Amino acid sequence: MGSRRGPPQCESIAGCSSYAKVKKMKDGRQLCGDCFTASFEKDVHETIVQNNLFKRGERVAIGASGGKDSTVLAYVMKTLNDRYDYGLDLRLLSIDEGIKGYRDDSLLAVEKNRIEYGLPLTILSYQDLYGWTMDEIVAKIGKKNNCTFCGVFRRQALDRGAFKIGASKLVTGHNADDMAETVLMNVLRGDIARLQRCTNIVTGEEGDLPRAKPLKYCYERDIVMYARMKKLEYFYTECIYAPNAYRGYSRIYVRELEKIQPRAILDLIRSGESLAIRKEVEMPQITTCERCGYMTSQKLCKACLLIEGLNSNNPDLGVRKKGKKTKIALSTKPDGETEKSGCGTSNGCACAATSNNNETSNSLF
Repeated sequence: MGSRRGPPQCESIAGCSSYAKVKKMKDGRQLCGDCFTASFEKDVHETIVQNNLFKRGERVAIGASGGKDSTVLAYVMKTLNDRYDYGLDLRLLSIDEGIKGYRDDSLLAVEKNRIEYGLPLTILSYQDLYGWTMDEIVAKIGKKNNCTFCGVFRRQALDRGAFKIGASKLVTGHNADDMAETVLMNVLRGDIARLQRCTNIVTGEEGDLPRAKPLKYCYERDIVMYARMKKLEYFYTECIYAPNAYRGYSRIYVRELEKIQPRAILDLIRSGESLAIRKEVEMPQITTCERCGYMTSQKLCKACLLIEGLNSNNPDLGVRKKGKKTKIALSTKPDGETEKSGCGTSNGCACAATSNNNETSNSLF
């Protein structure tokens, strides 16, 4: 009889002599618990440094929902800020959408994070900002477009909350899976404006509050494993309205791709980063909303349009899309050769691309 094989050796670059306990999905290495968490933190630190995400003295708002991504983000940001002396003033920022049995419970997890990490917490609600809760909105319009309302309101609420606490930057827990899903979703929608910026690690520099994604290259499964290794408590129940979201179909497809080839997630992100819309393609000009002063390309921002629709019993206002035809031209990097792309049809065309990451000038290092 042949000898029985023992547990695999840790494949850490440092030459660890421990046995492997977990597989890191991002690179496929078998690692022990300590090397896995160290590698995860190193990845996030390198992302921060290489992309110059912060500068010393900045007040940074951490979008905290109580879920796995934002909980890990808050923990890692606190850990790295202390370890590498970033000199950042970190604050937790949560949004209460008004979803009973979901958000009220998840905010309890955020409160635990506040106590454990010693970070100040600010909570803003849809009710206070817009006069509506998501439960009231869904009761009014049904479940078909509720994610449109919530997405618009939540984005603006985070910006308003960050401005309220005096933050100069907002960080969110978007991970590699989220980024890959967004690239795919915007291609399927033919959403040119979002495709141009969806892979950028920092967005919003053109006028509103800059948003950074330190977990951009972290796989979701690695985030879950990191939370488990660090024994982090988080709220894991899915939003009761999420099953109706369009993003769910992209998520399923990306997960199936990952089963076949784990590198597919990073490949989707890199594909988005390698494409850029030519400068002569006209993009919407940013101005301010005539009603609330928020950034918009129209007279009224999306949130004000949606609120007007709710208050006037016309919930489709701000939801229906115009059938405007758009012609798209792309250039690929690094050689800059122009390829024909876009068929000149309506916005439903899936021909589109994104711009490469924009570098920020606010360097910490």
